[in-house]
Amino acid sequence: MPPRRRRCGDLAVAAAALITVALAVVGAAAGDGGAEFDYRKLSGIIIPGFASTQLRAWSVLDCPYSPFDFNPLDSVWLDTAKLFSAVNCWLKCMLLEPYNQTDHPECKSRPDSGLSAITELDPGYITGPLSSVWKEWVKWCVEFGIEANAIIAVPYDWRLPPSMLEERDLYFHKLKLTFEIALKLRGGPSLVFAHSMGNNVFRYFLEWLKLEIAPKHYIQWLDEHIHAYFAVGAPLLGSTEAVRAALSGTTFGLPVSEGTARLMFNAFGSSLWLMPFSKYCKADNIYWKHFFEGKGGCPHRQQCDEAEYSSDYSGWPTDLVSIEVPSVRDTGAYPSIMDITENITSSMECGKPTLLSFSAREVSDGTLFKTIEDYDPQSKALVYQLEKYYQGDPVLNPLTPWERPPIKNVFCIYGIDSKTEVGYYFAPSGKPYPDNWIITDIIYEFEGALLSRSGNAVSGKPNNSSGDGTVSYNSLSWCKNWLGPKVNITRAPQPEHDGSDLQTIMNVDHHHGQDILPNMTRAPHVKYITYYEDAESLPGWRTAVWELDKANHRNIVRTPVLMRELWLEMWHDLHPESKSKFVTKAFRGPLRNEDCRWDYAKARCGFPEHCEYRYTFGDVHLGMSCRLKNTSTILLQQYL
Repeated sequence: MPPRRRRCGDLAVAAAALITVALAVVGAAAGDGGAEFDYRKLSGIIIPGFASTQLRAWSVLDCPYSPFDFNPLDSVWLDTAKLFSAVNCWLKCMLLEPYNQTDHPECKSRPDSGLSAITELDPGYITGPLSSVWKEWVKWCVEFGIEANAIIAVPYDWRLPPSMLEERDLYFHKLKLTFEIALKLRGGPSLVFAHSMGNNVFRYFLEWLKLEIAPKHYIQWLDEHIHAYFAVGAPLLGSTEAVRAALSGTTFGLPVSEGTARLMFNAFGSSLWLMPFSKYCKADNIYWKHFFEGKGGCPHRQQCDEAEYSSDYSGWPTDLVSIEVPSVRDTGAYPSIMDITENITSSMECGKPTLLSFSAREVSDGTLFKTIEDYDPQSKALVYQLEKYYQGDPVLNPLTPWERPPIKNVFCIYGIDSKTEVGYYFAPSGKPYPDNWIITDIIYEFEGALLSRSGNAVSGKPNNSSGDGTVSYNSLSWCKNWLGPKVNITRAPQPEHDGSDLQTIMNVDHHHGQDILPNMTRAPHVKYITYYEDAESLPGWRTAVWELDKANHRNIVRTPVLMRELWLEMWHDLHPESKSKFVTKAFRGPLRNEDCRWDYAKARCGFPEHCEYRYTFGDVHLGMSCRLKNTSTILLQQYL
């Protein structure tokens, strides 16, 4: 989902931060001489998320009554000065034609390229820090001696649906070449890091690759070009915030009205890419479609398990949308509502509002939008986009559950226990489009319970935990199904610790489709990280799921604990003599000078076995003078 003003670049920070850390650690390992390969052989491939790539004008557009015009290569996303002073011109450069996803006749925009495309979305003395993506992490790369060609950004036009990315920009051909060039240039595989919608892009790439490469070479290609895949905040079953943005608009801190935000969101074919869908419904096999029907065959037909119809809410906590409609003009407006009783129909004919509820399946298959076609002029365009760019996609229907990608090392990382929206109540506002719906109530999940903004009782089946503030827990935790039949679970405090509060359960039985509930305790006011790691898996494969307490969807990439854990995991991977399959969780000590701090209670540096007081000219407080006794490389040896 698009970030807030201060956070609009957060989606790509994850990639830079964690890949930087990983490459830095590999560099340290190379100095040791004990690693299997050194940092010069690794590349980091960054796939940014929604609204995390700069868009630049590729037209000349005169803006009357404004001091600003648009010229080729001028920044469009994001230029707040032009947004404030020439919003109508700015919208011409941003909006796409909803049906064919072409540019406005007077202005077109294209994604920028290279690291600068995701460094700062709106460079400037004031706006730069507010829209900074990972500029500081580039500095970190330089300080660690990382080569400029070791980190590769693969920005894309985040407004387009997946098939149009390839049709218009050949994006997936270019992404394949990026992996191959990185291997040839540096001699080793890449680390793929994706955040939020960037994971959807990577999934589509893997499916596209199946049809591009001979089946017998597909796995070989992946093994040669990709060492590990880190999925951070992946909306594996979609996000309910996409429904809110489609029906009422979400500004995410931008200086526009909710109606304008809705107009933009519905013009982008990618908006449906984030829609929630049922975990019980799958699409036809893509190989059967291509080799027996041809590329011009019928759309992907959804095949739903019996559980979809015997259970409630399509595997979600509650109905995603409940919407009031004042009347019905044609029974065709409700093509998939089969059991409307006579008394309800009668009340509708009398003009009384009728509340209709929709599950995740009914959102993703278009039932919701077909139902409100008579009351919402944009719904027809959304149904068209859904049928053409998703259900009729020649490669994949992205609105179906994702199986574990066939990559050797997969890490799924997300935050939990934040208050997250999981359902909405809408009613007509009496205003014209795009302000024709208002939200009358919101359903949240929070710490294993369902709450409503109004305080009314909520019916549903709460998840075992809550999501990360943007994506619900059931969508984030779908990747637990990627784990093997036996799982080792470890829970540890997020800060540095000596292992005294460590909890471990080994060889827990894991059944596909069921959540794993560790019987572990939590101390008050302590944030934990819970690791779920394969005890049994296919030879050469590893899968891990990390749950970080209170880590927000847009801020998780900034958390030092995540960078530390990646650092340690990569250090572990690069040493074949390591004793365990994953890095030890028995303790966590400081690894950098920044991790040392002053303990005012004991009037000394904390972690005295690792840190010491060593004043350097320029230190302005005691904590700055606490520094590591040994180098990071020596400290890292204890984690092997």
